[in-house]
This record gives sequence, C-alpha cells and structure tokens, in this order.
Amino acid sequence: MRAHWLTVPLLAVLASTSSWAADCPALLQGSLPELRGKGPIDLCQRFGGKPLVVVNTASYCGFAPQFEGLQSTYKEYHEQGLEMLGVPSNDFKQEDTDSEKTAKVCYANYGVTFTMTKTQAVRGKDAIPLFAGLASQSSAPKWNFYKYVVDRKGKVIGNFSSLTKPDDPEFRAAIEKAISSQQ
Repeated sequence: MRAHWLTVPLLAVLASTSSWAADCPALLQGSLPELRGKGPIDLCQRFGGKPLVVVNTASYCGFAPQFEGLQSTYKEYHEQGLEMLGVPSNDFKQEDTDSEKTAKVCYANYGVTFTMTKTQAVRGKDAIPLFAGLASQSSAPKWNFYKYVVDRKGKVIGNFSSLTKPDDPEFRAAIEKAISSQQ
C-alpha cells in the first residue's frame, strides 16, 4: 500500500518530464558540461522557452574583449528574460586546453556571469549538436565570437560575425525580437 501512494506522484513527474522533452525545441535537446561546475547543463531545462544568445568564444582571440560587451548586453536584457551561452572552442586554435585557464579569462579577466561551457567543437563533422543545429538554421561559425540569436521556440532569428560588436544596433534589434517572440 505504501508503495502505491508513491507511484502516483512518480508517474506524474515522469509524465511532465516527457511532456517537457516533447515541447523542447530540437536545437536545445541535450546537455553540455558547465565550465565552472562539475555537472552538465541541461539545455532544455536551462534555456527552453527563453530568448537566447549563443556565442562561440576563445580566450586568446583578438575578439576576446567582446566578453565585456556581451556581459553588458546580458546584464541589460537578462531581466527581460534573455539568456546567454558562451561555448569556448579551439576550432580556430585560440583556446586553452586547460578549463581552469579558460575560466580565469572569462570570469576573472572579463567578469562574465552568463553560462559558459567547457571547450567544445563548433564546426564541421565534430560540431556538437547545438552548433550543428545552429549551422543548419543559418551558417557555421566562420571564426570565434560568432553570435546567434535564438527565439523562444529555438529558431535562429539572426546570426552575426565576429566583427559585429555586442552593442551593434542590428544585433540588439535581433535580441529585442527574440525577447518579444512567443513561446
């Protein structure tokens, strides 16, 4: 009898979990290792239904000072629901193999507070599913600090080159469009 009353809540949780997975856009299915944490980031749980900026980063890239502008953008729009995900990559040979050194650049040198992952492949056949999905909806990153703006349904509504600074009016307009998108 005791096990029976535990079964109903357990089934309810399982049903809502599978429903959530079905509602989660394909782009956000899966998880990535958090840069500063020991556990994975469940992309659906963390970003599902939210406007999102995804950026491939590199600590030793000449565009690394964009971390400051990205942090300012995140801070400015976060209260309106914007999330940001930085994905360090060594695809262009400008990222450290030591996650601690990458974390120091992001958090200590630039004061990043948005979510960062450990180093991942973002281009070609080895690209992680998130970046394969971003590329299929727009294009693969051509260099570090390529920015993707994703609406609440997981659709890329804008992609921006490394040359586009975080305060660029077109980049900001895409973010505002993502924020105003419906789930």
